[in-house]
Amino acid sequence: MKCPGCGSLDSRVLDSRPTADGSVKRRRECNGCGRRFNTYEVVENAPVTVIKKDGSREFFDRHKLRTGIERACYKRQNVNVGEIVASIENELNNLLVLEVSTTEIGEMVLRRLKDIDAVSYVRFASVYREFKDVESFFLELQEFMQKKEGI
Repeated sequence: MKCPGCGSLDSRVLDSRPTADGSVKRRRECNGCGRRFNTYEVVENAPVTVIKKDGSREFFDRHKLRTGIERACYKRQNVNVGEIVASIENELNNLLVLEVSTTEIGEMVLRRLKDIDAVSYVRFASVYREFKDVESFFLELQEFMQKKEGI
């Protein structure tokens, strides 16, 4: 690992810890200048291709997923977006598929948000499900409330 201070490639690991998003944080010390710095390591899996609604394909981008969830969870304190993104990424890797649709990813997000925060769930569903009018939005809310009450 290259030292950000002196550029030396000789460093040693002082401490390693797993993080909430599935990466490993390593505290390092340069053997050349003695400077300490952190590195984050992520296991790289085979890239998953996402099939979008228009039929186009692109590689899975955890940043795009995180941004979408963060918008839905704006100013909601009880939602850990990093954990949601990591769990969806893990689920995609465990499925052992090379392609997944945006619909499947959206449903994964909704399943998690439904259990964590109702407001975030409704916000995400309103964008993801592309409601055409107020009635379809209201029907989704009614269905959510019935499931929540156990009816």
